[in-house]
Amino acid sequence: MRIAIVHDWLVVYSGAEKVLEQMLNIFPDADLYSVVDHLEENQRGFIKHKKANTTLIQKLPFSKKMYRTYLPLMPIAIEQLDLSRYDLIISSSHAVAKGVITGPDQLHISYVYSPIRYAWDLQHQYLQESGMNKGLKSIVTRYILHKVRNWDYRTANGVDFFISVSNFIGRRIWKTYRRDSITIYPPVNVNDFSYKEEKEDFYMTASRMVPYKKIDKIVEAFSKMPEKKLIVIGDGPDFKKIKAKAKSNVMILGYQSFDVLKDYMQRAKGFIFAAEEDFGIAPLEAQACGTPVIAYGKGGSLETVRGYQEKDQPTGYFFYEQTPEAIKQAVEEFEQISLQPTDCRHHAMKFSPERFCQEFRKYVEMKWKEKSAQLYDEPGKEFQVIKSYDISDIKWQKKESIG
Repeated sequence: MRIAIVHDWLVVYSGAEKVLEQMLNIFPDADLYSVVDHLEENQRGFIKHKKANTTLIQKLPFSKKMYRTYLPLMPIAIEQLDLSRYDLIISSSHAVAKGVITGPDQLHISYVYSPIRYAWDLQHQYLQESGMNKGLKSIVTRYILHKVRNWDYRTANGVDFFISVSNFIGRRIWKTYRRDSITIYPPVNVNDFSYKEEKEDFYMTASRMVPYKKIDKIVEAFSKMPEKKLIVIGDGPDFKKIKAKAKSNVMILGYQSFDVLKDYMQRAKGFIFAAEEDFGIAPLEAQACGTPVIAYGKGGSLETVRGYQEKDQPTGYFFYEQTPEAIKQAVEEFEQISLQPTDCRHHAMKFSPERFCQEFRKYVEMKWKEKSAQLYDEPGKEFQVIKSYDISDIKWQKKESIG
């Protein structure tokens, strides 16, 4: 079986790249494709030092740092990748990778982190936060995003099966493409975070400082609770604005090494998470340390944190408005309950890379067997998959009808 894996772009080692790393562990002989590949030589270990086949955007001016500005060209660029010699195509997509062209005898499975966020339901938030909600630039940007939406919807027809990173994204896939998907949670390197049962009297949060992460709301909440200590780790465009809001009980540490981050996560009495994420890795990393999470109760957090309000063996506490007042109230209520560090650790281990590899391999092999049966073994029969899936142990049935 000849396999190609298509990734949006290769410029950093982040959440999507950690999924790609595991895909290549499952299929080490797969060829790699991407819109651009600007990884340095010392960054290429996670892709097994492969050199990706890239698009025309690779050679355009400033594509190393300004590749996102070429979004209007990405649809036509990704369609020029010739994948005709492959049997199986796996796209790892949060932007355009799922739009590659495939034929009727090829199997295309798309692992989707989200339909293009800034083109669909988050368009208005994106335009406002980037300062492009007014003027001529706004009109041009809105037109481009309109064209991108049309292309994104059309190319969903080229995907045989969708896999979503969470049930939340599965609902977004249905809303956007009117296509079903199965959820296979992405891998989290939970074994890199050591369990610690004894906690100290401080809270922490860690994130890139961009508007939708709502770090400013967390800092404002703790500025109203001078008796409680907060540690903030991370850097980004909003760093100066957030630091200006911090009172003496809030320590803004900026970017820190992994060892420092892990040390604070292990010792914190609670991890604060105020973003609406598609999945959310940081809360699981905290739980792997035995640290409970106080999280915004929407999006992926509802699947990665077991809320005290709803679950047995809870690992966190939810608030339902992204405001300093709601965060403050949640912290105060959190201190009135008891959550077990062992429950946090046990829950986090369910999201390990080993679990991802097992589920992803099983699903791909199942779909490949079905496709092979269609093409070679029983050409006179039509196969349909009854949608009955359980992520922990993928169950499926085969229904035959004489063609």
